[in-house]
Amino acid sequence: MLSRIADSLFWLNRYMERADGLLLVTKTIYILSLDKGVNNNLTWRPVIETFTHAEEDKIALLENNTDASLNLLLADTTNLNSLKILLTRARENARGVQDYITKEVWEQVNQMYHLVNNPNLPNKLTSYSALETIENFLRNSLLYTGVTDITMPRGTGWSFMNLGRYIERCLLTLETTDKQYADIQYNIAQQNDILQWRYLLLSLSGYELHLKTYRTNNYNKNVLHQVLINENFPHSVLYSLSRIGKYLETVVSENKTPDNEALLRLFGRLYSRVKYVDFDSLNSSTLQQFLTEVRYELFEFSKQVAHNFFSYS
Repeated sequence: MLSRIADSLFWLNRYMERADGLLLVTKTIYILSLDKGVNNNLTWRPVIETFTHAEEDKIALLENNTDASLNLLLADTTNLNSLKILLTRARENARGVQDYITKEVWEQVNQMYHLVNNPNLPNKLTSYSALETIENFLRNSLLYTGVTDITMPRGTGWSFMNLGRYIERCLLTLETTDKQYADIQYNIAQQNDILQWRYLLLSLSGYELHLKTYRTNNYNKNVLHQVLINENFPHSVLYSLSRIGKYLETVVSENKTPDNEALLRLFGRLYSRVKYVDFDSLNSSTLQQFLTEVRYELFEFSKQVAHNFFSYS
């Protein structure tokens, strides 16, 4: 497979996964912000910090302004991580590889592109139909995931697409988790109610699983276990890394070079750091460093994947 094709397939799914993550956190904050009595400290700050490069003074102006925040996150072309920009870039990548993706995948990407470019979108985001609009995008994002899974052939292109998806998912989980635990100074021993963690769990589609899986009331520790090392949780760091490992082995097996063997070893060290972490040793002194180091190593791994397979560093 040409490096240009592999690159486009990789980034097609990265952009679509990032768009899905953006939509999930946007919907979560929008819904939770409606209940001011319970979520009176909830603002748009964490999602603005994650999905924009806004300066502190701008964040301070927007964090309590729902209409302006929705516009910035979903429709503003000056924000390079807005939904509009992400779907535009996804479509550009999909258009360049139409011979390598199915008609159904192209049509779904194209449909979402036209939805986000609807001239009435800014008005919808500032009206009573804002939630309905966000949910419509989420449904289409789920359709993209389903259509891709059902129709794409399981070849090298599929492996590159999934490398992009799970690298992006893992980074989003680490970023969102870090921001939530920073709010409690990474103090796992502190007692917090489950309501404290609704934002994080709902943003990762894990709230229901948490209630069904964890029986003790040590929510700080249980939530951390779920988002880091619960192998049954599709958005956990460990689950994402296990998927990355699977698809990495597939693409490396078809391109056996010393550089790719080194890439496997690099990934093995990252996977082992999470898989075999002494979970009980994570506390207010070590958790922040652990999350920072894992995220840094994942960035370095992603850069090395690009260098080895896409001919850029």
